Amino acid sequence: MKPKTVFTVVAMLLLFVTLVGVFSVAAGPVEDAPSQLSDTPTPRFSTAVAFDVSPALRDLPAAPPVDPPSEEVIEVRPERGPIVQDQGYAGDGALDTSGQSLNGLIIPEPLVNFEGLSNEDNRTIYGVRVNPPDPVGDVGPNHYVEMVNVVFAVYDKVGNRLLGPTAVGSLWQNFPIEDCTDRSGDPIVLYDQLEDRWLLSQFTTRGPIFYNCVAISQTGDPTGAYFRYAFSAGEFFPDYPKYGVWTNSYLLTSRDFGPIGEYGISVYALEKTRMIDGDPNARSVQFFLDSAEVPINLIGDGLLPADIDGTRRPQNNVPAPVVGTQDEEGPYGAPFDALNVYELSVRWRSTPIASLNLVAQLPVAEFDSAFPCAPGSRDCLPQPGIVNPAQFLDILSYRQRPTWRLAYRNFGTHEALVTNQSVEALPAVAGVRWYEIRRAGGQYSVYQQGTFAPNDGVHRWMGSIAMDGDGNIAVGYSVVNGIDVFPGIRYTGRLSGDPLGEMTLGEGVIINGTGSQLTTNSRWGDYTSMNIDPVDDCTFWYVNEYYQITELAAWQTRIASFKLPECELDPED
Repeated sequence: MKPKTVFTVVAMLLLFVTLVGVFSVAAGPVEDAPSQLSDTPTPRFSTAVAFDVSPALRDLPAAPPVDPPSEEVIEVRPERGPIVQDQGYAGDGALDTSGQSLNGLIIPEPLVNFEGLSNEDNRTIYGVRVNPPDPVGDVGPNHYVEMVNVVFAVYDKVGNRLLGPTAVGSLWQNFPIEDCTDRSGDPIVLYDQLEDRWLLSQFTTRGPIFYNCVAISQTGDPTGAYFRYAFSAGEFFPDYPKYGVWTNSYLLTSRDFGPIGEYGISVYALEKTRMIDGDPNARSVQFFLDSAEVPINLIGDGLLPADIDGTRRPQNNVPAPVVGTQDEEGPYGAPFDALNVYELSVRWRSTPIASLNLVAQLPVAEFDSAFPCAPGSRDCLPQPGIVNPAQFLDILSYRQRPTWRLAYRNFGTHEALVTNQSVEALPAVAGVRWYEIRRAGGQYSVYQQGTFAPNDGVHRWMGSIAMDGDGNIAVGYSVVNGIDVFPGIRYTGRLSGDPLGEMTLGEGVIINGTGSQLTTNSRWGDYTSMNIDPVDDCTFWYVNEYYQITELAAWQTRIASFKLPECELDPED
């Protein structure tokens, strides 16, 4: 079958609804889910198209500042896909009413709280400002590494900057694939505590051949040298790449656009053992879920790969979960609200084998991802002092995908996965829908879910979630309203024994904003990052963006850590 564009596929939704109509709306996994993929996706094995070793990052020469810097704002890459029109508030079946009032609820204050990268760093290095920032980071035993579009930095764990700001392209200086040196962005940082290595990445945007550029540190020191790899995505632009740590692979998903409008989702595994050894022949396997052949509600606008927290590994050869989300009020004809769960299995033998299967479709409580934005636009969330709706902020909830990360833990008796998405929690009010998925005996279920949206008129969105080693959960997110809450950063949490579906600890503030975003587009960062400190398996670290001044794309980022009560674990337990 000839691939069709995502927009052409939307015209086929009635057919797709018929194909997926056999799914039950019962509260539990749908039987025989794999049969709903018309053909088992074919694994495509290949070898890295380029490899070398970088100099130690601490030895990279600093880029001379651009003088004079420009006030121009560039969008790293346009957000592709249909603009979703609101059809009215559909309600929220998991609204956490216990958190409607935050009075008397106390969450611990940040342990450290320091300034991260800002758009002024882009302006100094590149001479222009960049939007959106896509703030992301991770924490290791001694360091915190932050990346944004299109610079990065390394800090110690009290906030002293040890390296940077450095252009992401400088990480790839003199690499055989020159495209990797561009200011392309969509970066991801991972700390692999199973191997004491760092992964830094960006995609390429130059074309006509596109690449995923992946750097693996030679040691646990993120300021040292890296093994640099490029894996080809062919003629398909690998938008919105997301990575995860698994036992024998680094996982990667992307949202792919072909040269004549083809659309689909790619799921990759990268051969971890060879990559951490610096083997030029590291292999990858790719599965392409073509929207012309797979009902588009089953892939939506992206899938998230599992990313291991803690040192308790999954059992040998257990498949890696990969999760997507669907909304019956969304653009892709989903018959009900659900989480779609795939399993990716790879064995890196001399003749490798791999499979990707849809194994469960988990119905969830009603949610509404279509927010009442300005007609035909993604200008959704009002800001103080901003009267032009074209300067409202993008909620991005209408993209049918969970938001970074899909954090994984193995508790022995069961495995737990947590993720989240932005929704219209109350009429015209944004909130954070979060999920805990469990796998026990090979079967998946939604153990708990909730929507955090206290009834105070404040929008909460662009969240990231993680679980500590004791099973406590924390979510960080952006906040704003159109009156007196400028774009800022807050967080909430719950203890493992608390009532299911409730964030019981109230709300903490990482930083209050004091300015609003002015820019030529409404884009807010496409993701943020909540991570767990590998030293104690208890301390959460979070990075997000905020505004101090009302100016053209003058975003800043903030990095903070905090710890929830009752977590006193040894990460070796």
